[in-house]
Amino acid sequence: MATKSILKNINISDKQFAHTFVQALEEVEEAKYNPAQLTRECEEITGDKIKEFFGKQ
Repeated sequence: MATKSILKNINISDKQFAHTFVQALEEVEEAKYNPAQLTRECEEITGDKIKEFFGKQ
């Protein structure tokens, strides 16, 4: 996520929108983080290997 979007000021003038926004923040706060299990190995490639990986000559 871009930093600019996190730091942006918002003005909520409607009471219903304010309630919905606060409710969404509370739901996110309660959500539990579940790390994903990696099922494939990864390998770092550089230089000509990148071109070969994408099929370029």
